[in-house]
Amino acid sequence: MILGIETSCDETAAAVLDADRRVLANVVASQSVHELYDGVVPEIASREHVRKLVPVVTHALQEAGASLGDVEGIAVTAGPGLVGSLLVGLITAKSLAYARGLPFIGVNHLEGHVLSPFLEDPTLQPPVVVLAASGGHTLLVHVRAHDDLVVLGRTRDDAAGEAFDKVSVMLGLGYPGGAPLEKLAEQGNASAFDLPRSWLEPGTLDFSFSGVKTAVRVLLMREPELAKPPRSADVAASFQAAVIEVLVEKTLRAARECGVSSVSIVGGVAANGALRRAMERSCAENRLRLVIPRLAYCGDNAAMIAFAGGLRLARGERSDLTLDADANLPLGGVANRAPRRKKRP
Repeated sequence: MILGIETSCDETAAAVLDADRRVLANVVASQSVHELYDGVVPEIASREHVRKLVPVVTHALQEAGASLGDVEGIAVTAGPGLVGSLLVGLITAKSLAYARGLPFIGVNHLEGHVLSPFLEDPTLQPPVVVLAASGGHTLLVHVRAHDDLVVLGRTRDDAAGEAFDKVSVMLGLGYPGGAPLEKLAEQGNASAFDLPRSWLEPGTLDFSFSGVKTAVRVLLMREPELAKPPRSADVAASFQAAVIEVLVEKTLRAARECGVSSVSIVGGVAANGALRRAMERSCAENRLRLVIPRLAYCGDNAAMIAFAGGLRLARGERSDLTLDADANLPLGGVANRAPRRKKRP
């Protein structure tokens, strides 16, 4: 059995997978306290992990019908994320591994997301193009093999989920904003406002969502009544459509350039129903297989960390107990955010 631990941001999670990498337990404890601050407060997040992690691990083992004596390896998120939150999970995992004499592996949080489609559907095989979109990151990744991940494009500013959260707060929907904004958008007209689509320079698969977020802010400053129903629904729908169009088009372009027949979307933004439907339509039109993990695997969870860690352990990889947390741990040796391009004089 593999015990997975995930504490990269504000979700305290533990999971147990069996020897065949089947999920026996996947427990996630959310931190609703951050709703008071319209965003995650790092110090509060780390303190909540300290309070919740041991009970969450205990709960996961009980749900799996197992004990620590049954665990054969431990996988934990080592980055990227909030360094204080990462340290709570990392220290706990290393302590358990040392005390029990177990193999231990640090896992990149983004690697967990990118490999989650293979956890969802065991018949899926590389190569696959994966769009990883969350509150902290937006990347396009060519999965050439489970241990060969090539980053094709990254955000240069706001992540897609980050833009959703910020616009949600502007519209008085609070934080986190993905679900309430999607619900409001269902009542609106996506063509009501012509918000910008940032395609950037020709040929790039990088993303930029600060422009559309700022466009919404300027719109609301000029016409404050748009932040209130019923017009706020039109703003939400128009914003959501602008973000989704870019995500879908660049994902399909990446699939064509890489010559793959399978595509997946992962991360918290993959829970958005409008994005799922748009991606399904586009993949069907282009005869691409689409795999989207279930909602439990879209947000931050430990099952994906246990799965990715289990693959590494099976390859004979191990982490030293001196492994430290890395808030900016890159995926595949490439920084998770692309540098802004300087404007030409």
